[in-house]
Amino acid sequence: MEIDDLFFDRSADLTITHRKRPHWKQPGKVHFVTWRQADSLAQAHLEQLRRDRDAWSRNYGERKLFELPASVQREYHRLFRVRVEQWLDAGAGSCALEHPAARGVVRETLLHFEGSRYRLGSFAIAGNHVHVLVVPLPGHDLSRITHSWKSYTAKEINKMLGRIGQFWQAESFDHLVRSAAHLERFEHYIEQHVHQGAVVERRPLMNAGSGS
Repeated sequence: MEIDDLFFDRSADLTITHRKRPHWKQPGKVHFVTWRQADSLAQAHLEQLRRDRDAWSRNYGERKLFELPASVQREYHRLFRVRVEQWLDAGAGSCALEHPAARGVVRETLLHFEGSRYRLGSFAIAGNHVHVLVVPLPGHDLSRITHSWKSYTAKEINKMLGRIGQFWQAESFDHLVRSAAHLERFEHYIEQHVHQGAVVERRPLMNAGSGS
């Protein structure tokens, strides 16, 4: 696979689904995925996000993000992705993933189908959330991959820690990576989590994609 084949292709088929936020998917492309514990964001923060999303929808409707001016795209990421990541990095909630055994469950789950269902890039397992770079392989849908990760790890960690109830927030955040420079920024962001005590594994996708 050529390096450029890893990234978002405007001319190729694009699947967009919606829950609270849009999810863009292209098979064989790099996606940056984040999911968090259900108790990791305060209710006040969730309400603030809801109000901002409602205002965004009124202003821009159903237009695709990449069709909007670059300044608007930056504002979208500041309002939603960057702000949520800052809240998560502050370490709110029960932070069950601070338990080494719980982190081990997540790590082993991520690695389990590497090479058969997806190519796994760098990842970080923080106290209350997970960041992953992943390339779904042909025949394997990103939503099904993330659902499988979350379903299995929630069951195992709840059992391990004697917990009941919802472990993960239902909806994940995913971002379709657009370029090598974009990928490097995500890799750097993941690697910086080591300074917050996260388990970080660096797995360069571009080296794997270029055959080097």
